[in-house]
Amino acid sequence: MPKEDPEQTQLRKELEDLIKKCQEEQKKAADKKLEEISADMADAPKVRLSTKKLLKGHINKVNSVHYSGDSRHAVTGSLDGKLIIWDTWTGNKVQVIPLRSAWVMSVAFSESGNFVACGGMDNMCTVYDVNNRDATGSAKMVRELLGYEGFLSSCRFIDDKTLITGSGDMKICVWDLEANKKTQEFNAHCGDVVSMSLAPDKNTYVTGSVDKTCKLWDVRDGTCKQTFFGHEADVNSVCYHPSGYAFATGSEDKTARLYDMRSDQQIGLYTPPNKTSGFTSCGLSLSGRFILCGSDDSSVHIWDTMKNQHNGTLAGHENRVTSLSVSANGIAVATCSWDQNVRVWG
Repeated sequence: MPKEDPEQTQLRKELEDLIKKCQEEQKKAADKKLEEISADMADAPKVRLSTKKLLKGHINKVNSVHYSGDSRHAVTGSLDGKLIIWDTWTGNKVQVIPLRSAWVMSVAFSESGNFVACGGMDNMCTVYDVNNRDATGSAKMVRELLGYEGFLSSCRFIDDKTLITGSGDMKICVWDLEANKKTQEFNAHCGDVVSMSLAPDKNTYVTGSVDKTCKLWDVRDGTCKQTFFGHEADVNSVCYHPSGYAFATGSEDKTARLYDMRSDQQIGLYTPPNKTSGFTSCGLSLSGRFILCGSDDSSVHIWDTMKNQHNGTLAGHENRVTSLSVSANGIAVATCSWDQNVRVWG
């Protein structure tokens, strides 16, 4: 790595001191821990999820999965250069969409189920209309969103006309899909933006980055409202709490965390029993009582968020779990892995 000049060293030290000071002030304001407040609550029941459907079809690592708003269909993206839209209730493939680039890193399903988007190392975001087919019978490509200087790491639909993307050039872009133009573009983090999650009301969203921070953004004016510290390595995944007042994270630092926006700080820290593997993805149950994190150790770890108790693991994948998506109705969880398989748990 290039050596820092004295000015950079001084700036970095000032920033670290400022973050430390903020954290000290937060600690003063935090009178009790979440598990202390929840001490009188009954222990949550053991989560007993099993694989209801094993979705086989990809022939390379599967990097991303995302549910449609109907809680039935899900889209997956794999290094085999295919998007597959699944009917998770029957286990059948609904569509197989060939991609121009095999290096897909993120997929998104619009809530309506009308569109899917994907992107990756091709430095673009591609949008497909699920209801229209091209000459080959695949979903018709309707937009190629260009202009990124880094890989496309995350994308989410606000609605059928608006898409937000995060990328390796540290930027967030907001796209008007009908007009096929970028309506907002701004430097969001000091490192790759790797994950994003929309609030239930779609007015705000959170992002996670390799700069170890998470940020809260307002969709309406594109401004950053809050920055959250605490992680000691890349924040690989963020997930909005169903209440709209908090969000969960999964990180390379082998921890998952819960941040509260009203208290402007971390309120939960969750560590796995083995503490040997980082987390690639996270999700929350419909009530917010359970946090689920996909791990490098091929399993999904579950905690009771209130009492900070490790509730168990979902075992079945034979390689790194790369992505996790909880259905909108809360009755199923889809996971995908480097073992080339997708599992639906319920």
